[in-house]
Amino acid sequence: MKNREQMIELLTGVQSSKRNYYTELKKTIHELQKKNIQLEIINELMKSFNVDMSMDDMLKHVLEKLKTIFPIERISLSLLHGGELVLANIYPFETFELTIGSLHPTKNSLYWHVLQSSEPYYHLVETNKNHEAWFEDYAFSKLNLVAINLFPLISKGHVKGILSLGSKVKMDIHPSDRAFFQQLADQLAVCLENVRLFNELLETKKQWEETFQAVSDAIFMVDVNGKLIQANQSALQYLSEAGNLNELNVARLLFTEEVNPFKETILTKSPSSSKLHIEKKVCECYCFPIFNDANQLYATIIYIKDVTAKSRIEAQLIQSGKLAAIGEMAAGVAHELNNPLTAIMGNSQLLLRKLDLPDSSHKLLEDIYECGKRSKNIIRNLLTFSRQDEYLFEKCSVNVAAAQVLSLVGNQLYKEAIEIETRFTPSLPLIDGSCQQIGQIILNLLLNAKDALEDSKRNDKKIILQTYLQEVDGLKTIILTVEDNGCGMEESVISEIFHPFFTTKNGLKGNGLGLSVSLGIAEAHGGTLEAESTLGEGSTFKLILPIND
Repeated sequence: MKNREQMIELLTGVQSSKRNYYTELKKTIHELQKKNIQLEIINELMKSFNVDMSMDDMLKHVLEKLKTIFPIERISLSLLHGGELVLANIYPFETFELTIGSLHPTKNSLYWHVLQSSEPYYHLVETNKNHEAWFEDYAFSKLNLVAINLFPLISKGHVKGILSLGSKVKMDIHPSDRAFFQQLADQLAVCLENVRLFNELLETKKQWEETFQAVSDAIFMVDVNGKLIQANQSALQYLSEAGNLNELNVARLLFTEEVNPFKETILTKSPSSSKLHIEKKVCECYCFPIFNDANQLYATIIYIKDVTAKSRIEAQLIQSGKLAAIGEMAAGVAHELNNPLTAIMGNSQLLLRKLDLPDSSHKLLEDIYECGKRSKNIIRNLLTFSRQDEYLFEKCSVNVAAAQVLSLVGNQLYKEAIEIETRFTPSLPLIDGSCQQIGQIILNLLLNAKDALEDSKRNDKKIILQTYLQEVDGLKTIILTVEDNGCGMEESVISEIFHPFFTTKNGLKGNGLGLSVSLGIAEAHGGTLEAESTLGEGSTFKLILPIND
């Protein structure tokens, strides 16, 4: 029976058919596995390639997969940069003769040949009889590479570089495999282009963020409800005590119902601006609307610029202009008055010397002479005060500056029924400063005290002008205080009074520049100006000036 079956198999060829079937089946399974690995390589390349993974790591993953189906020992990338073909990546790292960054010469270069033809190229290193040696052949020989497959990296119709696959044996590549390698090269080209674009985006973002943070003015980005989205470094000074920034409502923090450019921008959907007083700073605030692609308002830029110094300088310029006008006028008045005053004083002196007058007449002449002398001193002090020399610092006395100012306004205060009490500490040390500028501070303080007393209904109106020595934080200082028992101020007003153009007076009495200018002068002398006040009881202004030994 067994012999019969063997005979039948020999005659019919059934056993041979089985062998052929299994051989074909095995071959088909191998091809399917090969295709699966190729798909895995393309899929992993698409999924895992990102800006955090280096190209060297990516080539390593690709080569390890390729080795399972092809006898490939080496993979490299050469990329086109500025018209030059540069060796960019190699794996394994030790398999090189040309170092990373080397340039492929444009003449007699296998890589440049593939780049210019835009076609794949299969190269056998030892069979190059019909062509003079390529530039790269020496390096291939040193690496014991026998076959090289080169594929152009094509993206958007342009060749970006060359993918090189090296083998130590001859490779009989099927057309379908060649198509796979070209697809791999194309995918690498797309990934490289995406990385380039992403890096450009990152660089642009970095430049924008650096610019955003470098701006010295505060910039807030808030949503339509005023909630903080983003802020630069300069803006954090306004948020130092704001708590959780993620829940912060910037609009409520910065603006009031009376002054709210943010609300105006939200309502009008157009830029708006206003001037703010934040702590002790004068700020210009601008709000700009931000629209999305559907032209809907979704956020607002709040830009805050500290203009305290600028406002103070403007105030000083205005004040200087006024004083310059007063100086010109005083010089003219002095010129006109000095001549008659000289005649009055000279004639009164002559009469006192030559005439034998009764005591009553003699006393009248003495009064005429003294009044003329006092008038001349007043004119001289007015000229000294109004002369706007630059900050010419020299040794000067605060007591002398106060006395000069009193000679100018003392009589005016007396006529207003305001008592002046002076408490000057004798032998005060001299300071380095400008006597005229310090006098300007004292004059401003005395005039403000006079105005406060005019608004008061008290009968015992009084101003105390005092100087004394005091040590502040280990530093010797001279303190000058001007204290009045006038109408006083509320606490909320005290925090605003040193801002330029802030005033509690009507337009006829003041423009809000005096205290701002005075503070600027005090700071220029290394000192400061402070205020204390109680509504209905009076105010005290304190000028603090350091003594330089």
